[in-house]
Amino acid sequence: MYEKSFKLEIVTPKKIVFKDKATSLSAPGVQGGFQILHSHAPFLATVEIGETKMKDSEGRDTIFATSGGFLEVKNNSVVVLVETAERAPEIDVRRAEEAKDRAIQRLHSKDHDVNLGRARLAMLRAMNRLRVVVKV
Repeated sequence: MYEKSFKLEIVTPKKIVFKDKATSLSAPGVQGGFQILHSHAPFLATVEIGETKMKDSEGRDTIFATSGGFLEVKNNSVVVLVETAERAPEIDVRRAEEAKDRAIQRLHSKDHDVNLGRARLAMLRAMNRLRVVVKV
């Protein structure tokens, strides 16, 4: 088993979600998913709404429901800057289901004042949160 680790920080505008060593990180890049391991080449990527999975130095997997942001790899240090990052136990399922339902109603609305792009993103975020909860 590959055990070499790197420093990992997952940060949102509100808090540092994770700051410790990790042995792998998989993230949903705008141009496709990717994985980071020890000694990865310097790298800068845009991440989109999706699941970010990391394995800590103890071998435990953690899945985060993350929304858009950026990721930088440099000198065995990874910084993930995202709008939101929630572990499955932190997700309020009822709230996520309600958000998904509201977004779907807006998408099907005939109201010309509805921002369809914003409604689509809200639906994708809610569906991602529900998907992460199911995986745990």
